[in-house]
Amino acid sequence: MLIGIVGCIVPGLPGTPIAYAGLWVAQATEYVDFSWKFLLVWGIVTIVISVLDYVVPAWGTKQFGGTKWGVWGSTIGVFVGLFFGAFGVILGPLVGAILFELIPVALHGQITDKALSAALRAGWGSFIGILFGTIIKLIACGLMTLALIQAIW
Repeated sequence: MLIGIVGCIVPGLPGTPIAYAGLWVAQATEYVDFSWKFLLVWGIVTIVISVLDYVVPAWGTKQFGGTKWGVWGSTIGVFVGLFFGAFGVILGPLVGAILFELIPVALHGQITDKALSAALRAGWGSFIGILFGTIIKLIACGLMTLALIQAIW
């Protein structure tokens, strides 16, 4: 469970699935007896959170005024960032959103301060999305850990 919580913050470690696996490991012992409904619900929550982890940066980009270019850049940045470790996962969507917001502007002329400001705002939205996703993962892992502690107690 602790590795799951750490995995919420450290890129490369799938925190929520690890914490969920911790519930199953605990279930296999004589100390814990979770209901199947409990395990099923947390399984669904884990899947939803795992999918959202890849979607939320793009959503944040869109919420902060990003165009479809910025959303695509943020999404591509998530996957490219995976190859560059912790900073890549954080910076990939941010940089992707900014660069992709500037592509159509650059193709149609010179990049203005207004266009750069809009691109930076879209990148900021992507970063906020990453933070939001991290908080959601931490909450889920914290609740799973709390449920395990209560079940043992």
